[in-house]
Amino acid sequence: MKNNRRKFVKDLVSAALGITIIPRNVMGKGFIAPSDRFNIGVIGLGAQSGGLIERMSKISDARIIAGCDVHQKRLNRFRKLIDTQYKKYKIKGAAKIYEDFDKLIENSNIDGIVVSTPDHWHAIPSISAMKAGKHVYCEKPMSHTIQEGRAMEKIAREYNCILQTGSMQRSRADFRKACEIVRNGYIGKIEKVWIEVGNPSAECNLPYQKTPDYLNWDRWLGPAPLRSYHDIIVEKGWFPNWRWYREYGGGILSDWGAHMFDIVQWALDKDHTGPIKYEAPMEPTASRGLVMNYDDGVEVEHRNFGRGFAVRFFGSKGTLDISRSFLETNPKDLLNVKFKPTDTKLYVSESHENDWITSAKEGSKPICDVEVGHRTATICHIANLAYEFRRPLNWDPIKEEFIDDFEANLRRGKQYRKPYELKI
Repeated sequence: MKNNRRKFVKDLVSAALGITIIPRNVMGKGFIAPSDRFNIGVIGLGAQSGGLIERMSKISDARIIAGCDVHQKRLNRFRKLIDTQYKKYKIKGAAKIYEDFDKLIENSNIDGIVVSTPDHWHAIPSISAMKAGKHVYCEKPMSHTIQEGRAMEKIAREYNCILQTGSMQRSRADFRKACEIVRNGYIGKIEKVWIEVGNPSAECNLPYQKTPDYLNWDRWLGPAPLRSYHDIIVEKGWFPNWRWYREYGGGILSDWGAHMFDIVQWALDKDHTGPIKYEAPMEPTASRGLVMNYDDGVEVEHRNFGRGFAVRFFGSKGTLDISRSFLETNPKDLLNVKFKPTDTKLYVSESHENDWITSAKEGSKPICDVEVGHRTATICHIANLAYEFRRPLNWDPIKEEFIDDFEANLRRGKQYRKPYELKI
């Protein structure tokens, strides 16, 4: 009845305005009306963008129409990639190229922005895009600081924009099943969790190298502290190692923590909160051993338990191990559990990218909404601070502040190099 009433009202308004609706079958199979097409601009054309562009190009009602980078070689690579995709999917025209993301955001034909820059450049273009009324797909970790993440959430709500965080493990069936097994108590009451996600961040102390002429180094640094170029940061290897350094990323702890801490949050039903205590080992060189505690007593330990980047849940009835390579339980039969109709069923997304586009069109929350991305990134940021400070940190997840720790509270944010400042 609701659908019939909605159609009646829509038809009535269309008739009053003299609008003629042409059925899609008249336009031919696979036709997408221009009003239904979701046009995308990509900011940051490094390695991560390639996979995103490939997957988004396969979505029938999506089209990548613009790209932006301060690296000329990457701009050229993007141009060739888009030309190939357009030919493959028989799309006419060519994508627009920008060196200044503000110009890309000003393009009124763009509906959504993909931000696949280094972490220190996530918040500024995301916020600018949402202020311009554009939806955002922001790579993980969503923010570079705690305060950035909350600012991104507030702007998304204020401007009624959808922000999907690129923690795409939530759109994989094996991770969803693992979280449903844990969430519904099939391994019993959760007592503790082990998580392996790599080393915390370190200060960048690389030596001087001459800046190549195809790179706008000042713009690449943006809000980060001024220092000389080094190829390790920008382009050595397929995935450059800017992510190792706290000036630009959060170490592998943050890079993979944005995936694996996210699964812990999902499985434990903690997307609205986070651990309240973080304690790293006192040894100044220790890169494992951080213990985090939730307010319900669940303990999460950062440790290498010999299974690569993975999570192990310990319950009163057994254990569950999950990574991108395996989903295993002990006892084994817990893996073949038949869920009951009364069990909690988690959000189903088969495509992380398409989920974003669908949510943007429908005005619904995506599977990895801005609040989810913010809470997971916050865990990464505090974990890095705990390893840096080597003292216990007590966190209030409601007020989002540290308890009785002035220095730690200062580090919820960062200083921005002028003129690359965060404008809210």
